[in-house]
Amino acid sequence: LDSATAGAVRYWDMPLVQEIGKYIYRVHIADDWFVNFADAAAKPGLAADLVCRYGEKIGDEKLKSFGAWFAQRSPGRLRGDSLGRLLPMLFHAKEFQKVAPQQPFVGEAWLPGIQVMTARQREGSGDGLYVAAQGGHNAESHNHNDVGNFVVFRNGEPVLIDVGVETYTAKTFSGKRYEIWTMQSGYHNCPTVNGVMQAPGREFEARQVAYRKDTSGVELSLDIAKAYPSEAKLESWQRTIRLDRQANEVVVKDDARLQGRGAVTLNLMTTDESKLERIHFEGPGLERQVDEVKVEDPRLTGVWGKRLLRVRLVAASAAAQASWTVRIKG
Repeated sequence: LDSATAGAVRYWDMPLVQEIGKYIYRVHIADDWFVNFADAAAKPGLAADLVCRYGEKIGDEKLKSFGAWFAQRSPGRLRGDSLGRLLPMLFHAKEFQKVAPQQPFVGEAWLPGIQVMTARQREGSGDGLYVAAQGGHNAESHNHNDVGNFVVFRNGEPVLIDVGVETYTAKTFSGKRYEIWTMQSGYHNCPTVNGVMQAPGREFEARQVAYRKDTSGVELSLDIAKAYPSEAKLESWQRTIRLDRQANEVVVKDDARLQGRGAVTLNLMTTDESKLERIHFEGPGLERQVDEVKVEDPRLTGVWGKRLLRVRLVAASAAAQASWTVRIKG
């Protein structure tokens, strides 16, 4: 639009247009890793020149330098997608080389429209803990049933993950979408209650969502009970996901109220056994079970390899009112 109007309309001054660009570094974790809720990829790659030029247009030095850094990381690799991007890339090459490359490492971000929080141990550094968490609802674009889901990284490497999405097929965008395991809340870092997972639809959403930052950390609190159908027999499920910078840990606290005693499973997805030593849990009746999940789709094996682990913290007979805490140590 900017090119077609020869700059006659100030698209780049529009807050929404600026936010679109800033999103890219607000969900960047470290190196090639990005927050990948819903159908996003954990290692999506970047059209580096396009990102740099976008930053230039909106006057955002972080975005400019991030594009330059990504180009330096992948020299000679073009991701132009179309002639309309390749040509500006060629004409911009000399200016592009003058931009100092740098990863942004944003300290924290809150995106209220999609109810996504991101936070890291130290602004400007990929070292230490990183957490991203989400609220939202289960009818979003490219939705997974994942209200209350979160990911945790340490020193730029995954600890608890969002698996992502397999290669698109006709089934992906059909009425059978949620038969695919990667779309189900049971394969996200979400609870299963009385054997019931979250359901798709706009009414299945987070309630009482609150983001808070204080001197010791950053947290997202939300009630995820309405993300589950009535068969789960849930009154409320208050989940708080906090990066405690002073204690150097991510703390996930679940306060549940059920309609009588019930079975509860806290699901956690991770990459391998070496990550289990960092995951500690507290609360009544929890027993740890670890399942191997085979990964066969090339879109996922290229990121995670051929196997993942699902940690299930199971309370087979939970009281009607109970609390559990999971700590991921830094």
